[in-house]
Amino acid sequence: MAVGKVDAEILKARSDKREYRRIVLPNSLEVLLISDSDTDKWMRKTRSVLTPTSAHYGGHCNGEPTNMDGALTVKSLDSLSGFAQFFIKPLMSPDATLREIKAVDSGFEEVVWGRMGENEKGLYRIFEACFLPCKCLPWTMEDDVTWLTNARKLQKHLCCNNHPYHKFSTGNWDTLEVIPRAKGIDTRLELLKFYEANYSANQMHLVVYGKESLDELQRLVEHKFRDIRDTGRSRIHFTGQPCTSEHLQILVKAVPIKQGHKLRIMWPITPEILHYKEGPCRYLGHLIGHEGEGSLFFALKKLGWAMSLAAEESNRSNEFSFFSVTIKLTDAGQEHIEDIIGLVFRYILLLQQSGIHKWIFDESA
Repeated sequence: MAVGKVDAEILKARSDKREYRRIVLPNSLEVLLISDSDTDKWMRKTRSVLTPTSAHYGGHCNGEPTNMDGALTVKSLDSLSGFAQFFIKPLMSPDATLREIKAVDSGFEEVVWGRMGENEKGLYRIFEACFLPCKCLPWTMEDDVTWLTNARKLQKHLCCNNHPYHKFSTGNWDTLEVIPRAKGIDTRLELLKFYEANYSANQMHLVVYGKESLDELQRLVEHKFRDIRDTGRSRIHFTGQPCTSEHLQILVKAVPIKQGHKLRIMWPITPEILHYKEGPCRYLGHLIGHEGEGSLFFALKKLGWAMSLAAEESNRSNEFSFFSVTIKLTDAGQEHIEDIIGLVFRYILLLQQSGIHKWIFDESA
């Protein structure tokens, strides 16, 4: 079976001198080729759709896609074969599996605790839950990445417990080694079973970027990736949503470890990807996050309650998503959380009453 070229037009900026081509291999692997004569690197990115019980290195995520990417220098072009072999015939040796579990556990510890000392870890606790008009996650951590990561984990914990989003998505030594061993489960065998059941070329997308011509890139991809098996695996679809009425209108507070205050308000929404041409989240994010005179942030800053504000789609997937407003509060703002939430909703109501304006859509594009 010959490779099928897809002649659909690929839109790009006028200043973009790179060449593009989309092809489909006989095994149904969809590939985007990018030729850039000015680059000195090879880059490749593969995306595969997994199941609700899938995981990092084959076993610890919550149904989101697996992404594997990186850059190869021209001198190490042959290592692209090793990348392809991961999807064709992964070794998953016992030693490699154990090393990866340890790496996952190390990453888990870093994400959970960041750079906190032992005494600070002992102080860290959630202390209050009450009800307000939406889900709010005030959380204070040393850096934004750690704060957002832990806020997301708490949010997942508060969602519907029979939905994949609720699952523990990071994995650690206990969940990947101690508990399975106690139950007589061989983690490596489970990884192999998972690979056999879920990795299929028809559920993968590959991007290859290099300085060679499109024809040369195509020949390389055909040779290296044609043996990835196509099992005809259908795309996973989730039933239900992560939040029902009982999982909304919750306020959660956390005792600060580091100086500072943040307020995060979240709403479950329809994923923007389903309406990407209209860009509703981009439109709302532009308006709610605007810092000019008359904006929400302008009012909060004038009151002395906020230092920054961001609004965007977050924790998104193809079947469910969330929209969040994150506000960095002043000490005075921390004393007026309910007032701030009220202003957020009043501003959203104002936007709703004002309707949609094309010039704003064009400005936010």
